[in-house]
Amino acid sequence: MTEHNFEQMRRAMVASQLRTTGVNDPAVIAAMSEVPRERFVPAERRAVAYADAAVPLGEGRVLNPPMVLGLLLTEARLVGSESALVIGAATGYSAAVLARLARKVVAVEEAPTLAAHARAALEGSGVELVEGPLTEGHAAGAPYDFVLIDGAVEQVPQAIIDQAEGGRIAFVLSDGGVTRLAVGRVAGGALGTTLFADAAAGSLPGFEKPRGFSF
Repeated sequence: MTEHNFEQMRRAMVASQLRTTGVNDPAVIAAMSEVPRERFVPAERRAVAYADAAVPLGEGRVLNPPMVLGLLLTEARLVGSESALVIGAATGYSAAVLARLARKVVAVEEAPTLAAHARAALEGSGVELVEGPLTEGHAAGAPYDFVLIDGAVEQVPQAIIDQAEGGRIAFVLSDGGVTRLAVGRVAGGALGTTLFADAAAGSLPGFEKPRGFSF
C-alpha cells in the first residue's frame, strides 16, 4: 500500500462513513481527513485501517469504527479552547484527532505495548501520553473541559467524573450487550447523560458494574 492509496481510503472514509452518518462538524471532518489512521494500527492490519469495522490492536483492544469517534466528537461541540482527556488511548488515534480540535490533550493508556505504539505514533502531536489505570484518569491535569472515553463502558467511575467538573464527557454506554453513544455534562459531582445513537464499539477493561450476589 502506498501513501496515495491511504489518502484515497481516507477520503472514502469521510464520504461514506462520516458524512452519511451525521458527522457534520467541519472541524471534526477536517481532523479525521488529516490524521493518517494507518499509523495507529499494527503493520499487518494497515490495509483495513479505514474499514467500517473495529480493527484489532492486540491486548484485547480494538480501534473503533471511524463513525464512533466522529459522532462522539461532533456531539461534544468543541470550540478549540478545551483542555481534554482521553481515557483508553490505545495506539493514540483518537488523541491525535482530538489534538486538532482542543487546546491541550492528555491521553491515558494502561497496556504497555499499546502505550509504546501510541508514544511513537503521537510524536510531534503535542499530546501528553500517561501510562496508568484507565479507571483513575489523570487527576494531576484536572479539571478537564472535555473527557473522551474511547470505548464501551458499563459505568463512568466517580474518579473520572470528578476530573471533569463543569465539563463534558463523551463515551459509549454498554447496557445488557447493547452499546449506545452518549454525551453528558458534569455538575455538582454528577454526570447527566444523553444517549443519541446506537453503535458497536470495543469494551474497555475495568469499567464493569459490580455484579449482584447470586447462588
